[in-house]
Amino acid sequence: MTDFTKILDKAKEIEAKMKESQEKIKNIKIEGVSGSNSVKVTLNGDGEMIKIDISSDIIKEDKSIIEDLVVAAHNNAKEKLKLKTTEEISKATGGFGIPGFKWPL
Repeated sequence: MTDFTKILDKAKEIEAKMKESQEKIKNIKIEGVSGSNSVKVTLNGDGEMIKIDISSDIIKEDKSIIEDLVVAAHNNAKEKLKLKTTEEISKATGGFGIPGFKWPL
């Protein structure tokens, strides 16, 4: 029975750390860039785009080029966000792998 109690205590500890990590993740702001920093996209921890900055130099480009740069900057930010959230979750779980767990991004 002692082993089961230890397992429950560990689960409660991990749950508390996960809640703390989720709060930290909500407050993350990640910037993705493309086109030699001509397009910058900022995402929050929920993966929502909260800011986009397009340099005035790039505005003169063809519409399709600008669209591609926006998509590339967004994808860059999204990848950085995945890495950051994975890092936060890993801190919370102490590297304890949770089978089948994927962050929803």
